Amino acid sequence: MTTYHIGLSAHLLSGQTGYRRAGIHGYILNTLHHLPDADPELRYTVFVGEGDPPVHERLAVRRSRFPTSSPPLRIVWEQALQPFQLGGLDLLHGMAFTTPLLARTPAVVTVYDLSFVFYPERLPASRRMYLRALTGLSCRHARRVIAISRSTADDLQRVLGVPADRIDVALPGVREEYHPLPAGEVAAFRAGNDLPERFFLYLGTLEPRKNVPLLLEAYAALPEATRRAVPLVLVGGKGWGLEPIRAAIVRLGLQHQVRLEGYAADESLPLWYNAASAFVYPSVYEGWGMPVVEALACGTPVLTSNASSLPEAGGDAALLLPPHDWRAWSEGLRRALEDDDWRREAAGRGLAHAAGLTWAGTARATVAAYRKALEGH
Repeated sequence: MTTYHIGLSAHLLSGQTGYRRAGIHGYILNTLHHLPDADPELRYTVFVGEGDPPVHERLAVRRSRFPTSSPPLRIVWEQALQPFQLGGLDLLHGMAFTTPLLARTPAVVTVYDLSFVFYPERLPASRRMYLRALTGLSCRHARRVIAISRSTADDLQRVLGVPADRIDVALPGVREEYHPLPAGEVAAFRAGNDLPERFFLYLGTLEPRKNVPLLLEAYAALPEATRRAVPLVLVGGKGWGLEPIRAAIVRLGLQHQVRLEGYAADESLPLWYNAASAFVYPSVYEGWGMPVVEALACGTPVLTSNASSLPEAGGDAALLLPPHDWRAWSEGLRRALEDDDWRREAAGRGLAHAAGLTWAGTARATVAAYRKALEGH
């Protein structure tokens, strides 16, 4: 078997703590951890700015001379300078949306979602225009396009016109630390964070497409006694959609029943999921929906939307609800509290579903795309 040298453009690998380390950073980091074991015939050079890739004898690291955490500098580096850094590579993998268009090296590109098309208001105009233009061009230039869900693959075909036979799907995995924890450890976490025995948990960045105001409407429709006994806890980075959420909390009179906890450190997330009575995620659009799978892996019942990739992430375990129907969500919240049979069945199905999603599997699917790109030409 031929040995190939793969370049991995991983400039969105973050070196900072905070909510920006979630999502794409996590996908890149976990994929890098497992790529060397997925195919021992491949060796890699990882191109990064401030991030720290895993240490492995077949993962060489090359750092940019620019601080590529800055989007303008990252674009200059990627499109104008990086093409001259690619000598000796057999294939370049753009691990987040784009590849250097001037590069003559064959390429693969990963696309997470098309939120810059469907929800353009969440990005500055310059960044939105760059992503829309360069993602489309990169997909046309690349030999293979990797989507992180079948939903994203469908969007790539429908919106960007990428042929289905050039798209590979590499579903995200879930890390081993997400699993049911001992009852005593969970009780201690609740006590340490002044949490009651029962509460609803939302975890994610607070921005419009996450649809939190609808969740607040649904929660407000529950009886007041239920809300006093079972608060709604919102955990996540304070994105640019926070003020409408604060306004909705005041308008609905939920100041004493909804808690805004802010960003939670990665190591605390399994405890948050384990401590909750149910995890609620009403987002209207996701490339995947990692919090859904993490909650399921912890044995926590999940309510999420029946939109975009979320039915894939939730499998047959999550209760899927229409993202614009607050009455359906209110009924779902009530069921999550009152239907013990559903809770037990959902927990069991969630553990089984999450067990089938591993980062080793993500790496294997990624390597399969490399092989198609290399050996098919």
